[in-house]
Amino acid sequence: MLIDTHSHIHFDQFRDELPEVLERAYAAGVEKQILVGVNDLDSAEAIAVARAHDNLWSTVGLHPHDADRGFEALEELARLAEFESVVGIGECGLDYFKSETTPEQQERALRFQIELGLKLDLPMVFHVRDAFGAFWAIFDDYKGENVRGTVHSFTAGVTELEAALARDLHISLNGIMTFTKEARQLEAAKQVSLDRLIIETDSPFLAPVPLRGRPNEPSNLAHTAKFLAELRGEAIEDFDAATTANAERLFGI
Repeated sequence: MLIDTHSHIHFDQFRDELPEVLERAYAAGVEKQILVGVNDLDSAEAIAVARAHDNLWSTVGLHPHDADRGFEALEELARLAEFESVVGIGECGLDYFKSETTPEQQERALRFQIELGLKLDLPMVFHVRDAFGAFWAIFDDYKGENVRGTVHSFTAGVTELEAALARDLHISLNGIMTFTKEARQLEAAKQVSLDRLIIETDSPFLAPVPLRGRPNEPSNLAHTAKFLAELRGEAIEDFDAATTANAERLFGI
């Protein structure tokens, strides 16, 4: 059994074939999924899809690229987070790579969501790109308050891996690992503690080898799992069991 801890199959492009997407996922051993929200409207859709199907859960979040949506959007997230299907807050964080929102807007949204996660005792789904220094500075303002969660789509090196693990965060890896040429990313993937590792597809993005160029979907998670198990020198059965148990424990699913 596998768990896709980060997918967006609630996006419009999946609407007409969602039953088939779910059927393919189950056939591939992906028995549970978490649908991740990126803004207030999208989070509401993630909740609706999750509530309509077995073995789907959702998060609510404001992606750093949407951090300019304002306080009203954040207040709506707080309301949506009360739904029973919601098992996390995010994706939220800092993204300084070609972002049209300001660092100040991103920080304000991030802090609100961290505090919401603490209030509701929900894990965080963090998105961090080209911004780890600023991210750790904000994260550490909450030191001792038991902020828990995962760094989604982790593509940094060992230094940032060690920083994340030192803060008791999980690391989520996806199809990028199957096609990256960066040795530092692969080395970090090897060194993630197995008890802190979870996996994701980030569907419809980042399809793994051998499916590059196609829209991604949860059924493809097995390709990433197989690649990572071989990279790390672990039996696929042990890898699958550990990452599944980690996801179940972190998100309470």
